[in-house]
Amino acid sequence: MKKLTARIDKERLLLGLAAPLLALVAAAVVTTLVILATGKNPGPAYSDMLSYGSASDSQVYILNKATTYYLAGVSVAIGFRMNLFNIGVDGQYRLAAFIAAVLGGALAAPGWIAVPLIILCAMATGAMWAAIAGILKVTRGVSEVISTIMLNSIATAIIAYLLQPSRLGHLDPAGTLVSTRPLPHAAYLPNFDAGPAGQVNSLVVLAVLVGVAYWFTLGRTRFGYDLRAVGQSETAAAASGVSVKKMVATSMILSGAVAGLIGMPTLLNESHQFDNSFPAGIGFTGIAIALLGRNNPVGIALGALLWGFLERTTNHMEFEGYDKEILGVIQGVIVLSVVIAYEVVRRYGLKRQQQRVGAELAAQAAPTEKQEVA
Repeated sequence: MKKLTARIDKERLLLGLAAPLLALVAAAVVTTLVILATGKNPGPAYSDMLSYGSASDSQVYILNKATTYYLAGVSVAIGFRMNLFNIGVDGQYRLAAFIAAVLGGALAAPGWIAVPLIILCAMATGAMWAAIAGILKVTRGVSEVISTIMLNSIATAIIAYLLQPSRLGHLDPAGTLVSTRPLPHAAYLPNFDAGPAGQVNSLVVLAVLVGVAYWFTLGRTRFGYDLRAVGQSETAAAASGVSVKKMVATSMILSGAVAGLIGMPTLLNESHQFDNSFPAGIGFTGIAIALLGRNNPVGIALGALLWGFLERTTNHMEFEGYDKEILGVIQGVIVLSVVIAYEVVRRYGLKRQQQRVGAELAAQAAPTEKQEVA
């Protein structure tokens, strides 16, 4: 029995390593073929990516990007663990950042009061906006995919309506930019000085705390167990006494609350106001990163760093004569490779498990048949 258990654990470890290795090999092969199809040599391209991406200023850039991407990935992953597809993360974080920026611009309080209020406001706004989709799902059976897509459009329209000088917008002295009122200097968060390489956003600490909270909640609490149980089988969870509707609504609210944090590094560390140049599309990037990380906090962190690395290096490759569309191709190939590789390995592991169970049953049945013959 001990030998069988050891063999099973060994196979699980090998299968766990096989999936990411298979994905990396497949992504490298397809990317190489794409670069060759453009008439370029992939060797110098990879060498340039590694050398440029390992530079100190690139590392700072990648870490700053990964901070935002990680928060987006965790927000999406909370829904994924419940089999919920929260496509509305983009609208949730943009609306949350806008409302938080309006509040911050109107505050006349010390930084130790203003900053927590801004962050809490952003989380509350994101949670409220996501709660609409959760309530529609549990009360009317509306798919969260449809409702969150529509809520993205509504959030964009609300921001466009309110971000005008006659409403909540503020025209800069040059008369060229409409934004919310700038945050008071007391609400500016200091960055970590990395010397000539630049500055690291201090809210990287917040991203780490969110990751730890995500890991602890899902893996070490009753709520996390119920959430995962509902995600695997709603009927089985309901039979064990879990309120499926309550878990669906709660998960959407938590996902929206984390989504509200996505814009905080930009608002508190960089722009200190909300305008039309505020980054968009990060919520959709979070979907890809959650898929890359397999909804695991460490995996999502690696996916966020990889995404930042690809953005930094492939944008530089354009100046080296490579096509700028290569970035989108590489990102898409990596996501598809990871999804397909994990599914192939999962099915192979399931097949192996069935074979082991069949062999075990056959071995148990053999002595019984011999006794009957005797």
